[in-house]
Amino acid sequence: MSALAQHCLDFPDLSAVTLDEAGLSDRDAAFMHAVYDAAVRRWSTLEWIVSRAGGRESSQLDPVTRAGLLAGSAQLLLLDRVPDHAAIDRSVEWVKQTKGRGASGLVNAVLRKVAASRARPDDGMRVFRDRWSNRRDEIPLGDGRALILKGDILPQDNARRAAVATSVSQWLVERWSDRLGLEEAGRIAWHSIGPAPVILNAAHAAGPVEFPVAARGSLVLRKHDRPGHLCVEGPRAALVGYLESRSDVWVQDPSSSEAVESVSDLSPSLVVDLCAGQGTKTRQLAAAFPRSRIVATDVDARRLATLRKVTAGMERVQTADSCDVEAVARGRADLVLLDVPCSNSGVLARRIEARHRAGPEQLARLTQIQEAILDRAVSLCSPGGFILYSTCSIEEEENQAAVRSAAQRHSLVASRVRRTLPGGGPGAAETAYRDGSFSAVLGRTAVEQAGGVHSASR
Repeated sequence: MSALAQHCLDFPDLSAVTLDEAGLSDRDAAFMHAVYDAAVRRWSTLEWIVSRAGGRESSQLDPVTRAGLLAGSAQLLLLDRVPDHAAIDRSVEWVKQTKGRGASGLVNAVLRKVAASRARPDDGMRVFRDRWSNRRDEIPLGDGRALILKGDILPQDNARRAAVATSVSQWLVERWSDRLGLEEAGRIAWHSIGPAPVILNAAHAAGPVEFPVAARGSLVLRKHDRPGHLCVEGPRAALVGYLESRSDVWVQDPSSSEAVESVSDLSPSLVVDLCAGQGTKTRQLAAAFPRSRIVATDVDARRLATLRKVTAGMERVQTADSCDVEAVARGRADLVLLDVPCSNSGVLARRIEARHRAGPEQLARLTQIQEAILDRAVSLCSPGGFILYSTCSIEEEENQAAVRSAAQRHSLVASRVRRTLPGGGPGAAETAYRDGSFSAVLGRTAVEQAGGVHSASR
């Protein structure tokens, strides 16, 4: 809960953290992660209900008390198989040890009211509805059902209620509603309330993708609806061990892989991956272009260190410091991949902290960064080269508008413009799941003239 207390100081500007598992059994560590994930993922939902139960905004409370209420209400409302008394006692005891008896008394009283706000069979009431419908007396669950509340607790306004119910920034939900309609905005927000499945990109596998005998009892594969991709379930340690033994298979959502797939008909001699992060698309580039030389970099020192480890032993991939890329590739790159920093609004199920920090200030800052990266990429391109611009955002300013602006500034032509909205989600088969993403190609000419592939926009 200490990580939640720190988040209470930073909210809504949350960043991913590594939880301390020291001294915990595997079972206790898994439970800690489940509580943390539920509390951060559904922060706004929990604080709304806690505030109504406590008679005041929980954001006004001290960080320890607030964190105890978040953790306790997450267990009471979102985690099954946790008895009410256990959820309340754990939270009260932690607050007592950290803050004192007075604060723990408040937590005890409020959590008991939170527990009482749920519909119960003992009262002759249904506990769940089969599917969330954005009613005031229900909150959506990660398995597709809706937990029924005793009374109309959630906000009256439809867009605000969808934002609170799904814990997605109200600013985002209202933007989506204006552009896509309230029903679609609610669906996209609802898509993010449960953990996203682990999906493997096996499109370039050199041999069958199957688990060794030792792992077969714990890891399960299913074919994803998108060819070349597989859903995998099982212990993280077993999966990590397997992936370390395979250089031709990696974790990647189908929507993420679509960007590089969209230019796989090209034959670039030199490729620059300018925002390579931890190297997922770098590996895909190396597999898609087996005769190309690839230069990969990232401005973040930690990500660059990971990138060097991921690409170690890949003969055609050179990992360079960001400041050295111009010396290596200026005016010579046939393809520059820009998987730019973005709002992550298409991957909120995976980037649970991003759902809270989205806002106009962040968007303005990110679009400035994206513009600078696009301008830099132009200087790296050869006269006939192309820029592949990619985001995991579904915001127009980061996508279509950014591409149009870059095309105007540099007299470029945009082609193969593709937008994918999040699909699948709670209650649906994992094999239908996909993130949201965007990609487009920029060049002096339309890329179709070079490769002959029809562009797609969804």
